[in-house]
Amino acid sequence: MLPKLLTALGLMALCVVIHAGGVTSALRWVRRQPYSDRQFWRWTWLFIVIAGWMILLHLGEITVWALFYLLKGVIPDLQSSWYFSAVTYTTTGYGDVVLPEAWRLTGGVEALTGILMCGWSTGFFFAVVSRTYEAPVST
Repeated sequence: MLPKLLTALGLMALCVVIHAGGVTSALRWVRRQPYSDRQFWRWTWLFIVIAGWMILLHLGEITVWALFYLLKGVIPDLQSSWYFSAVTYTTTGYGDVVLPEAWRLTGGVEALTGILMCGWSTGFFFAVVSRTYEAPVST
């Protein structure tokens, strides 16, 4: 059990690295964007791009878990592995695809990782939205 837990923690760490790089990249891009209270569509486009970027980061992290399950032979095919990983990472948990008993704790760590990464994305998105509303009013 301990080796599987350590492996899961390693996958969690990899997801944190991916997310940190992605959020840092997004932050640099956001800081280069001009702000004006009269540019509704500019703000809306900014929000769409940030939301899309966050979703791509999460899909990348889900893929890391899915490939791990596939390569370890825990889930037999890529489609099922990716589906299971997405359902677990997002904590949807349908239960129609499950891990073998020996690997179930790993699935729990994936769910906790997903919660943390989604929370991080939400916090970042909130900060970007807050920044737009704090922008100086142009006259």
